[in-house]
Amino acid sequence: MVSRNAALDDMIEFAMEELLSGNAPRKRSMVRRMAQRWPEQPALALVYSVTSATEMIEDQFGRSDDPVIPLGYRLAALVSSDIHAVQSMGQTPSVAQDLLHFWRRVDPLFLRLN
Repeated sequence: MVSRNAALDDMIEFAMEELLSGNAPRKRSMVRRMAQRWPEQPALALVYSVTSATEMIEDQFGRSDDPVIPLGYRLAALVSSDIHAVQSMGQTPSVAQDLLHFWRRVDPLFLRLN
């Protein structure tokens, strides 16, 4: 079993790779693939990972005008609102797998993004 800290490090690295890939479909489907890859991790770990990766990219490259920066923060904000909805329905604390279920039933945005 992978520790939560190791999983979080892996998630941040994955998010950075996807955001910097230059491949639009990879960037858009990143959050869904993270939830599929780490289903038992806290749902907020996805938000933290994407936000941390975006901040690291912004710090390392010093280019706040790069379209990857607003995309990363926008994805983190959208996932945060979905987590709030999931937890408002009583699934507290939620895990990434709960997001996949929510997206199938209520809000298929992240399932449609390729």
